Amino acid sequence: MVDIFYPLQWIADKLTYEVFKIAPDTHLAASVNFIIYDVLKIFLLLAVMIFVVSYIRTYVTPEKTRKILGGRTGLQYHLLASMLGVVTPFCSCSSVPLFIGFVESGIPLGVTFSFLITSPLVNEAAVAALWATIGLKVTLIYIVSGVVLGVFGGYLIGLLKMEKYVADFVYNIKVGDQNRGQESLKINERAAIAYDNVKEIVEKVWIYIIIGVTLGGIFHGYAPEGILAQYAGKDNLLAVPIAVVIGVPLYSNVMGMIPIVESLIGKGLPVGTALAFLMAVTALSLPEMIILKKVLKKELIGAFVLIVTVSIIFTGYLFNIIL
Repeated sequence: MVDIFYPLQWIADKLTYEVFKIAPDTHLAASVNFIIYDVLKIFLLLAVMIFVVSYIRTYVTPEKTRKILGGRTGLQYHLLASMLGVVTPFCSCSSVPLFIGFVESGIPLGVTFSFLITSPLVNEAAVAALWATIGLKVTLIYIVSGVVLGVFGGYLIGLLKMEKYVADFVYNIKVGDQNRGQESLKINERAAIAYDNVKEIVEKVWIYIIIGVTLGGIFHGYAPEGILAQYAGKDNLLAVPIAVVIGVPLYSNVMGMIPIVESLIGKGLPVGTALAFLMAVTALSLPEMIILKKVLKKELIGAFVLIVTVSIIFTGYLFNIIL
């Protein structure tokens, strides 16, 4: 099988062994080579995927999402909401207006949560970094898991009939169309928006990527083989929930944590435990909970956190068994 990233490995090897003149088969060489290769690959995939997804996103506006899902019930609409979440922007900074807009426009609460669960879990930046560091197979598993978690979590919240735990003012706000005119954009205008999104996202995450890759490279080169398998391997029944608890407060560093996770997997951390960690970092961040508290009562936030936490832990154990 042809390695499409071979040119990047060639560059990393040239810089490590010829330019920097680091002796092969040393801890330093392993670390430096890891850092150069991962930085190049992550930024390349990041730029390509953000551009492609951002271009598609110009057709999938929040307003159009509301029109598609408004008043819909049934498991198929939870799946549709989760799939839309993959290509629609959602983060803690946009959670309140999106949530208000969806609920106000008549989208069932459970379907709304299917969208809100999947959207931060599966975004182009995280997918690009995962693909670049851990590989396509695990990345596809991560994407499928994110969609399934959204469908399952939103469906359960819908069954619990928790509409009364949404702040009363949400139902009284009228949200206008913030995307008027986007339907008529030309191809070059959509490409310009996608390019601007590439610049904006890369400017926000580059420092986390550099820090994360550097720390991962140090661990990759110097940590003893199998050190994590000894303490957080498949035989440790508490490894997955511990990973989830650790991941919750690390939202702002999610891009930097992915290359660290790659290195940890290389040293023996089970893939399921690693995926559970990343899902917790992305879907259960403290900043997101704090902002959602503006529109949700504590009972609904508690149910949301419990359902997503249990689902992530189950997913981690499942993939530790099958991978």
